[in-house]
Amino acid sequence: MHHFEYKGDELFCEDVSVSKIAFEAGTPVYIYSSATLIKHFKVFDLSFKTIPHLTCYSMKSNSNGAILNLFSTMGGGADIVSGGELYRALKAGMDPGKIVYSGVGKTSNEIDMALDAGILMFNVESEQELEKIN
Repeated sequence: MHHFEYKGDELFCEDVSVSKIAFEAGTPVYIYSSATLIKHFKVFDLSFKTIPHLTCYSMKSNSNGAILNLFSTMGGGADIVSGGELYRALKAGMDPGKIVYSGVGKTSNEIDMALDAGILMFNVESEQELEKIN
């Protein structure tokens, strides 16, 4: 279910040699397969096709702008936990109406920034956070 495979003794990402990527980009380097990311997103998202839903990518796992943009173009949203993640999601082209703000310890400034951006919702996890939003 992924697009990393050996051809002979050489590892490839999709149809590109990993050694070629390392030579051209330098090392260390992170290599992602858009085909793998698309396939996994679709498998997950389509499993909910019979009910209204929004698949949100958890930015705490990886906030790479290209990945965020890819999932955004597929109709996905983002699950964020900070003002910095909100900034990165918006910069990557994520629709603010598909951003969910989770996590504890949201500051008043971060809440204001998210409200100004027009995000979809907050997951409120304490009475203190609820007081800040009100």
